[in-house]
Amino acid sequence: MKVHEYQAKAFFASYQLPVDHSILCRTADEAVAAFRQLGTEKAVVKAQVHTGGRGKAGGVKVATGEEQVRQYASQILGMNIKGFTVDRVLVGEAVDIASEFYVSILIDRKSKSPLLMLSREGGMDIEQVARETPEKIEKIAIDPLVGMTDYLAREAAFKLFDDMQLVKQAVPVFKNLYRLFVEKDASLAEINPLVVTKDGRLKAIDAKMTFDNNALYRHPDVFELFEPTDDERKEQEAKDKGFSYVNLGGTIGCMVNGAGLAMATMDMIKLYGGDPANFLDIGGSSNPEKIVEAMKLLLSDKHVKVVLINIFGGITRCDDVAQGLIEAFRLIKTDVPIVIRLTGTNEAEGRKLLEGTHFTVGTSMADAGHKAVELAGKL
Repeated sequence: MKVHEYQAKAFFASYQLPVDHSILCRTADEAVAAFRQLGTEKAVVKAQVHTGGRGKAGGVKVATGEEQVRQYASQILGMNIKGFTVDRVLVGEAVDIASEFYVSILIDRKSKSPLLMLSREGGMDIEQVARETPEKIEKIAIDPLVGMTDYLAREAAFKLFDDMQLVKQAVPVFKNLYRLFVEKDASLAEINPLVVTKDGRLKAIDAKMTFDNNALYRHPDVFELFEPTDDERKEQEAKDKGFSYVNLGGTIGCMVNGAGLAMATMDMIKLYGGDPANFLDIGGSSNPEKIVEAMKLLLSDKHVKVVLINIFGGITRCDDVAQGLIEAFRLIKTDVPIVIRLTGTNEAEGRKLLEGTHFTVGTSMADAGHKAVELAGKL
């Protein structure tokens, strides 16, 4: 789960991280009022959207005076940045920057621990630095049983700074950032850039955080900030109904029982030249109501041309599944072709029940996959 910069900065401030003073605004008039409240000669007007690259897209402007603040706020509000429409801006004090650095903590699956990443090349081009000169990025694995100790924080600080005064300032920044990361079950806590001002102070003038969705039940203060996209809203609704669902943007909708079989089904569709529209694991139930809800979810995707239902009958019998499908589709009216593959316990009985229906029945997984891809290609 992502949060906006201003929300991440609020978390930063609550953990004594040195953020700049800024005010959230939703109109140009509010932006001007915020500028007056800040009482500075210059202000930064920043788009608030759940994506990076705001600066390069024109969503970050430095304004001098009220007229420029109004002008830039009016330009940025309503702007489309990578598919996100800007409906709010952050107006903050302009910081007199001497140098910029990059700091983040994320989960490293290889070392199975939090990873502190540092670079003396902070700012908008950090992705280019990572791609072209990865040796300029330092990585320090943090033992989760030990945490961010004083000596580890000092080691990190010396990798960024040569000035002892800056090292002393950086140590509590790293320790508090790690404490925030752990206590809020974050998957990323990033400061880019962490700047040194011309009077020798460290400031976090940007903040980015993402959180582990599986831990949100422990953090109602984080969950209340959730602003799902349409796809994320569907995924959440599916989770509430007992499904595992991820939209993939293809044309062949998949309804499968079991995560492993769902992955294999998507691989098979790709192998035969098709594009899976989703990952959807409905579990072991043959309940018609559950099938109806799953089909509504699939058919709500306008890109879906064909639905492939791939069921392995282990504990759940194939004839029960077939009966559930027949009952479910009495309630669902759709012109989308449905391909069904049943295998396992009572599969012969299940296929017999499907004879004479409008379903296309596959005799094997490969047969069903070929039929689904062929039908999608004709539509």
